[in-house]
Amino acid sequence: MKHPLTVIKVGGAVVENDGSLDSLLRGFAAVEGRKVLVHGGGRRATAVAASLGIESRMVGGRRVTDGDMLDVVTMVYGGLVNKNVVARLQALGVDALGLTGADMDVIRSHKRPVKDVDYGFVGDVERVDGAKLARLIEAGVTPVMAPLTHDGRGRMLNTNADTIAAETAKALAADYDVTLVYCFEKPGVLADPDDDSSLIPVITRQDFARLAADGTVAGGMLPKLENAFAAISAGVARVNITCAAAIDGRHGTIVKE
Repeated sequence: MKHPLTVIKVGGAVVENDGSLDSLLRGFAAVEGRKVLVHGGGRRATAVAASLGIESRMVGGRRVTDGDMLDVVTMVYGGLVNKNVVARLQALGVDALGLTGADMDVIRSHKRPVKDVDYGFVGDVERVDGAKLARLIEAGVTPVMAPLTHDGRGRMLNTNADTIAAETAKALAADYDVTLVYCFEKPGVLADPDDDSSLIPVITRQDFARLAADGTVAGGMLPKLENAFAAISAGVARVNITCAAAIDGRHGTIVKE
């Protein structure tokens, strides 16, 4: 029988609000058993880039990353955000270890090929070393993963945090009964993004196709749901999209085949 393991991804808007981050981290600390935290930080990266005179460009909810922006996201994601989260988890009694994909070679990617859009130094994940992560987890360590990977040839790559969470969950599903939770500032997937009461409690793959076609689901929610369905198809037991204050699996949107 597999041990349960929870992979929780926290979005940038939560990370950058001290109150919501505190609520999320306290909730995460209270999650029993084995766990992994994956964080974003895109809004902080955008703010830091703007202060340096570097323009941010998004296409389909994903950041275009030139050389200057790669420097910014490496500093912000791998340093400022990651270490702040790790320090706060240590204060809550969680023995956390901050990682990028380059650390221990846990996530290897390749630079996304240029098709309709040149995303620059953006990585598409080739593999996650679940065995190395499992050794850390079994030693009582909680990995805290930044949305950065590497190509194995010395180049860091910016990689969508939702993808990092899904690929990590998929890699660990062989050894654990994995629940993947995407949490952000909203209560879940909404029929009307301006109305928090319009929660969609369950989304199937068929629902997703319809909601994406009519524009109900757009922007950053598109890659989130794409990754959710990919995770389920690869053996992840449960996927939940919810708010930072409700990561117990009983709230938000449940993603099902």
